[in-house]
Amino acid sequence: MDAETVLARLTELRAQDAPTHGGRLLSYVYDSGRPELDDLAAAAIRAMQPVNGLDPTAFGSVAVIERELLDFARGVFHAGPDVAGTATSGGTESCLLAVKTARDAWRARGGTGRPRLVAPTTVHAAFRKAVALLDLDLDLVPVDVATGRPDAAALASRFGPDVALAVVSAPCYPFAALDPVAEVAAAALDAGVDLHVDACIGGFALAFWPDSDTAAPAGPWDFAVPGVTSLSADLHKYGYAPKGISVLLQRGLDRQRRQWFATSSWPGYPVVNATLLGSKSAGPLAAAWAITSVLGVGGFRELTASVAASAARIVQATAAIEGLRVVGSPTGPMVALAADEADPAHRVDPHLWADAMRAHGFVVQGQPASVQPDGSTLPATAHLTITPVTAQVLADLTAAMAAAADAVRGRPHLDGAILVAGLLGGLDPAALAGVDADTAFAVLRGAGLLAPGALHAMAPVLALVEALPPSVVEPLLVELLASALDR
Repeated sequence: MDAETVLARLTELRAQDAPTHGGRLLSYVYDSGRPELDDLAAAAIRAMQPVNGLDPTAFGSVAVIERELLDFARGVFHAGPDVAGTATSGGTESCLLAVKTARDAWRARGGTGRPRLVAPTTVHAAFRKAVALLDLDLDLVPVDVATGRPDAAALASRFGPDVALAVVSAPCYPFAALDPVAEVAAAALDAGVDLHVDACIGGFALAFWPDSDTAAPAGPWDFAVPGVTSLSADLHKYGYAPKGISVLLQRGLDRQRRQWFATSSWPGYPVVNATLLGSKSAGPLAAAWAITSVLGVGGFRELTASVAASAARIVQATAAIEGLRVVGSPTGPMVALAADEADPAHRVDPHLWADAMRAHGFVVQGQPASVQPDGSTLPATAHLTITPVTAQVLADLTAAMAAAADAVRGRPHLDGAILVAGLLGGLDPAALAGVDADTAFAVLRGAGLLAPGALHAMAPVLALVEALPPSVVEPLLVELLASALDR
């Protein structure tokens, strides 16, 4: 194919995607609503396109840009001169490196055996990935079902000599609850436990949140708090940079150096990496640097004020919708909505509501109900990520919220057990634990989940997630996505 044909096909394929701009996709993307920032990012990426971020001795621009970007982040998060940082490819890599550093620091202090990571049940899934890859045990502490917030004393009660790291969120993704950072940090400091603040999604919004807003953070949550050992925050979220760029900041130069990998014991060039990646694009780094340089503190405050105003309006609009409620007291740029169970006949199921929002041109993410280690159940919800561009569609969004609620009000939450019974035809779900790829594919095809457009209605998928044990549903979810690439 010639270049023109290739680009035409790319345009055709992109037309099938969820809308990345315009405020109608309420997860995954962070549209500033300012096209000039997109143009700036594209120009910065183009300028750095041939550069390999692997080696700043060959590409000195990478070192300068990263240092200046980290200086901005240190200032934003009240970090002193003892805090060192690294730009990473995204929140997952930042979290993995935070856990790796803490594990190695724990071992250096004399820790032996398999360490624990203590966190609320709402901690991001990246930390589940980290403990699986880095050989730690994950010790999850239940959160309050009504607010999504953990109790600081409950977290502190899990601290012990085998804890390599405790993690709190600012805020958590599922419910936008700000964990009690200061209280947990004080307990961690007393116990000699490292504490990571996961501010990947909300950090660059909370740092500029209007002081007068009722959803502003209650007290300090970053390096202004003694006892905070490390912090992660994504610039490809509320830093408005393209994917993927995040920062990981760590208190203590010697501690941060444990994050690095170096080897001179092979025949090739000495390999020294601050991150998991070796060769890497310098484009997202340059784009984030350019955007933060142009916006500055004032620009970030202006964009964040728009987010705060839209978030408050969405909370108000939800209060006027019979059968739907906001979970807890969201802090920052996200809102989770659940069914109001006060009157079952008029409840609005969040998963059916999220699917109904598609008819109005909005894509909303559903989150399954979840059973905590103490047996309590966190509610099924719909998740809304609010960005500056939301202000441009706010009237349409709130009208769609009300209309979608009217369309599904009173309909019951899908019963996953009934779906499972029909799907498996009486087969014990345990028999599917760890199934091979072909069996998983057959089950999904039998359920109609592989048909074109099937995943535009996510309520049935979420009902299956709620009804099936992780050992069964996780291989099915892997096959659901993987089969799109190789079948």
